[in-house]
Amino acid sequence: MVDSAKLPLGLRFVSETPVPGLRVAERRVEQPLASIICVHGGLDRGGSFARLARRSEHFDVIAYDRRGYQGSRDLRPLDLTHHIDDLVALAKVESRRGPVILFGHSFGGVIALGAAIRETELVDLVITYESPLPWILHRPSSRPPLSSDGAVEAERFFRRMVSNSAWERLNEREREARRLDGPALISDLTSLHDGPRPFDLSQLRARFVYLFGDGIIADYYEALCTQLVSLNPNFACRQLDGAPHGAHLSNPDQLESTIEEIWGELCASR
Repeated sequence: MVDSAKLPLGLRFVSETPVPGLRVAERRVEQPLASIICVHGGLDRGGSFARLARRSEHFDVIAYDRRGYQGSRDLRPLDLTHHIDDLVALAKVESRRGPVILFGHSFGGVIALGAAIRETELVDLVITYESPLPWILHRPSSRPPLSSDGAVEAERFFRRMVSNSAWERLNEREREARRLDGPALISDLTSLHDGPRPFDLSQLRARFVYLFGDGIIADYYEALCTQLVSLNPNFACRQLDGAPHGAHLSNPDQLESTIEEIWGELCASR
């Protein structure tokens, strides 16, 4: 059931979701080849996939605000296990319609991989974009120590990952919305560095393609991909020329065509 609230460029919020309190949006097409469930990264929201959704003529697209963020801000706890629970619940619903593709941006890719490993029969394809996998290959960081203040950390993160000028262009309401997502952001940033590896990627049975851009740390992503491909014959990597970290916002046509191409290759190989 769909309510009347619209997100930009075609996504629509749904009023019934498999996880009470989880804010979910979708864009449906006639005779979809598969459903793409999009999982956002830190300090983001489901609506950021609207540009990708509008360009996906052959796939249903489902996007959602992860627990602790935006429309799902009241959901707790914020640990990785519960993020995976939410995604598995969405994938179970979509699997009744047909094949399921998980697309995870940044930290969202970690959640997508965890869900696909846990529920091997639900997911046909996992695609991630520049997702942090520090237990596979550590990436040195000059990031300052995390603040315990979520609002402070949210502003720092936005300024670092987007730009100072973009933060200054936000109105106060938009800035406050980001600050309120600070606790969820801190949970994301600490979850991969406290304790053992979250899961064993060699157990993944679905096809997995790791995407990355050609930015200043492309060499790191190339080295990470070498490690990934050695882990599992189902793994592959692709570089998107001219794509920055926020490729789903800046390069939606390129990203959509890449996902469609990967899906076509998978279907042809079966």
